[in-house]
Amino acid sequence: MSTRIAFLKGHGTENDFVIVPDPDNAIELSPAAVAALCDRRAGIGGDGVLHVVRSAAHPEARRMADEAEWFMDYRNSDGSIAEMCGNGVRVFARYLQHAGHAAEGDLAIATRGGVKSVHIAKDGDVTVGMGSARLPEGDVTVRVGERSWPARNVNMGNPHAIAFVADLAHAGDLYDPPPVSPESAYPEGVNVEFVVDRGPHHVAMRVHERGSGETRSCGTGACAVAVATARRDGADPAVTGTPATYTVDVPGGRLVITERPDGQIEMTGPAVIVAEGEIDGEWLESALR
Repeated sequence: MSTRIAFLKGHGTENDFVIVPDPDNAIELSPAAVAALCDRRAGIGGDGVLHVVRSAAHPEARRMADEAEWFMDYRNSDGSIAEMCGNGVRVFARYLQHAGHAAEGDLAIATRGGVKSVHIAKDGDVTVGMGSARLPEGDVTVRVGERSWPARNVNMGNPHAIAFVADLAHAGDLYDPPPVSPESAYPEGVNVEFVVDRGPHHVAMRVHERGSGETRSCGTGACAVAVATARRDGADPAVTGTPATYTVDVPGGRLVITERPDGQIEMTGPAVIVAEGEIDGEWLESALR
C-alpha cells in the first residue's frame, strides 16, 4: 500500500462519503479497509466509500466503458458492496466536476445498477436519471417493537420496503435493521423507509440502509418512496401520461423526485465537496491488523 492515498469528503443531503480517486483501479479496498475509513471516531467517517475508477480499468465495468468513462465502485460503511446509491452518484458527479473530468451539463456514470445519466446544473444541483422502479408482487410487513405496518416493495436496482406511518418517531432508533417479513422477499437484505405526509405531493422519510444503519438521506430510497406514494395516491404516470413529481424531505435536506410516463425517474438535489487530503497508508495498515 502506498504511503499516502488521496481522498475527498463529500455529501448529498448529508448522506456523506469518503471519495477515493483511483483511475487505474490500483488500490485494493478490502471490506475491512472501507469500514476503517468510514469509522466516525477512528477513521474519516462516512456512510460509504465512492471508489472512483475508470470503467475500462474495472472488471465489473468494462462492458460499460463505451457509454461511461467513469465507474462508481460504491461500498457501504460496513465494507459490503452495493448496486447503487443515488446520493452517491450526485456526489460522484460533483467530484468529477471538481477534478476537471466533467463540466456543467450532461454526463454518464457507470454503476453496478447500470449506466446513469447525470446533469450538473449551473445552480449547483445535480439531477440523476435513476432508471425505472419495479414493484414486486406480494405482501410485506415492517415491524418496530410492538408496532407493524404493511409495506410497499419497490426495487430501484436495490430493494426497498416502504411503510407509511403516523409519526416518524415510530421508526425507533434504527440502529438495527427493522424486521421485515416474509424474509424470502429480501434474501440479500433491504433498505427500510418510514414515511409521513407533509402536504400535497410532499412527504418526509427516515431510512435504515442495509449495511449502514440510519442515514441522513438515501437517494434510491427517496425515489422508491415517491413511487410508492404516487401509487398510494392513485397516480401512475404510465397510465395517465402525466409526470408525477414529489418533494421528499430527508433528515439531511430535500430531494425532488419526478417519475415520467416512460417510467424513468429523475432525482434532483445538492452535492457538496467539503474537504480533501491524504490518508496515511501506515495508519490504514495498522487499522486492519
